[in-house]
Amino acid sequence: MLKLLLPFIAGVFLWHFTASSLAPIFNIISSAVLLFAVFVLLPMHLKYALQWLKTLAINVLFVGFGALVTYSYNGSTAANNVLKCYHQQPIIVTIQAPLVNKPKSYKALVSIDAVFSNNCWQPVSGNAFLYFKKDSTALALKYGSQIVITKALSPINNLGNPGGFNYQAYCNFQHIYYQAFIGNKQYHVLASANAHPFKQWLFNIRDNVLATLKTYIHTANELAVAEALLIGYRDDLDRDLVESYSNTGVVHIIAISGLHLGMIYGVLNLFFGLFKQYHATRIVKPVAIILVLWLFTLIAGAAPSILRSAIMFTCIVLGDAMGKRSNIYNTLALSAFVILVINPYSLWDVGFQLSYSAVLSIIIFYKYILQWLYFKNKLLKWFWALNAVTLSAQILTIPIILYHFHQLPTLFFITNLVAVPVSGLILYAELLLLLITWFAPLAKAIAWFTEHLLAWMNDFIMRVDALPFSVWKGLQIHLPQVIVLYFSIIAAAIWLLQRSSKALLTCLCFACVFFGWRYWDFMSKHQQHKLIVYNVPQHTAIDVIDGRDYQFVGDTALLQDGFLRNFHLQPSRVLHRIAEADSLCATRVFSNMITANGKTIIIIDKPLPKHLYLPQKITADVVILSHNPKMYFSKLAQLFNCKQYVFDASNPTWKINYWKKDADSLGLQYYVVADRGAFEMDL
Repeated sequence: MLKLLLPFIAGVFLWHFTASSLAPIFNIISSAVLLFAVFVLLPMHLKYALQWLKTLAINVLFVGFGALVTYSYNGSTAANNVLKCYHQQPIIVTIQAPLVNKPKSYKALVSIDAVFSNNCWQPVSGNAFLYFKKDSTALALKYGSQIVITKALSPINNLGNPGGFNYQAYCNFQHIYYQAFIGNKQYHVLASANAHPFKQWLFNIRDNVLATLKTYIHTANELAVAEALLIGYRDDLDRDLVESYSNTGVVHIIAISGLHLGMIYGVLNLFFGLFKQYHATRIVKPVAIILVLWLFTLIAGAAPSILRSAIMFTCIVLGDAMGKRSNIYNTLALSAFVILVINPYSLWDVGFQLSYSAVLSIIIFYKYILQWLYFKNKLLKWFWALNAVTLSAQILTIPIILYHFHQLPTLFFITNLVAVPVSGLILYAELLLLLITWFAPLAKAIAWFTEHLLAWMNDFIMRVDALPFSVWKGLQIHLPQVIVLYFSIIAAAIWLLQRSSKALLTCLCFACVFFGWRYWDFMSKHQQHKLIVYNVPQHTAIDVIDGRDYQFVGDTALLQDGFLRNFHLQPSRVLHRIAEADSLCATRVFSNMITANGKTIIIIDKPLPKHLYLPQKITADVVILSHNPKMYFSKLAQLFNCKQYVFDASNPTWKINYWKKDADSLGLQYYVVADRGAFEMDL
């Protein structure tokens, strides 16, 4: 399967980065068929010598197959895609999942079924996020409800902050292209519904599980972790708690993965082992285990990590039933192939990358790390085996963690040692709770035990996260550096496993390239002098960068809200490798003025005096307007000789539209942060 998987992945990349039409894909597939036909027609004595021709034909065929699957999955190529048909006219949508309760709205994922065009409803394909105002009408909405929307949808765009998450690409990979906040008078619920019975059944099971947990577990954080751990429901999780789990290296506990499926498989295997003397068990056991595992997978949302595990365990169960032991590498490649055929853009999913790198790392390195220490005591032996799994999983996942999250948990060894067995005990307790809800006294006792265990685990994770050295932050590496780091790790592994001196030399060479590259990057950052006006909705956020130091100018709320700061500002600061400083060498930062290298930036965040008069205009390179100051551009033109005006994201849209009209009439240049992303300027 690995021989088929690699060319398939090459085909996915080929179409994604070239985004060509269907014709080149058919040319690739036709070339493969032609090569294979040539091989078949060769005389028998030449076929042995030209076996590579058949191999080449198969590889080219799967490259074409990968490109074709990606082309088919990419909805934007379809003629009826909503991107091509929607022009802010009324639409019909279907709610695709139960509404999520947000602080100020109800969030719904909807499919866009039709747009009103040429006096008729035209079928289209595509999805959107809708946020409904909280009222009694919205509460009646459920999975399958069909609605006519009259409000214009907004396309999903990136905020455009340096180093920020590419939210637009993330949504587009799921065919989600639009979003809108909908008031109660901007939609009409139709009498018809479009709910798939099986999907409705899965949602009903999920809702019953959630209702049971809410009945017996009462504290918010413990309930949220219980929901996430059991069925992957993450909508109730506290942001700070998730960050603590991430910082301590145990976020996989609250993200459904192979760990959870493995625990369920272990219980089922143990249960059917009690009935192995019965002949019917041979048939009932594999069928029941596969059904339960896949039911759990579907209820948990079928994320790539759990889908990979479901496919792998299915192969293992079927292999055991037929008396054949499957090759773990082949099974791993098969599961990846199936997932990518379903959704080729899973390659860009961080969960997919971490899941497969962790499993592959465990498969390769676990047995060697386990041999480092030997214990006769069974408890110590189990204890060391758990540590060996944790250590081996980190080897191939570290480059991905550094690339995506720019940090490294330093105490993952301790937290996994405690959290993994405790979370396993909690999972078994939750499953038992679901099975005995009919017997209230025992259910309450199990719920009490589960809730206290959850509280203890959460408290332990948060205490570890509070330690100043629990996480190493600010680690920025680029994709080429990730590749170099992997080559270094592979060479080091070959050296350790095969005692090859050439591999050691290769490892050192790649390590020198990696650290030399980083050193050059650090040195280049000492020469940077920048102004960045961030796109943070309803807020002013400005970083003035001088070398590897910066000073922040903006709303104090961003200094107090950890989530806003980490999501909007921190990626840029990690990208530029900067740290906050009390003062800058070559730059002067005042409350409303910034000067550096002969350049002047003025910030206007309040109305200027009505009768203000200056004998001559103030020369400024940039004037930043923030927090909706009441003024006219004609007045600004009288006071300032400015090359560039910047409207930051703290200003309302209606006011920015007025300013744009005035600036156009006066021939003034302007930059709208909310439309074009962060404003960057070299100082």
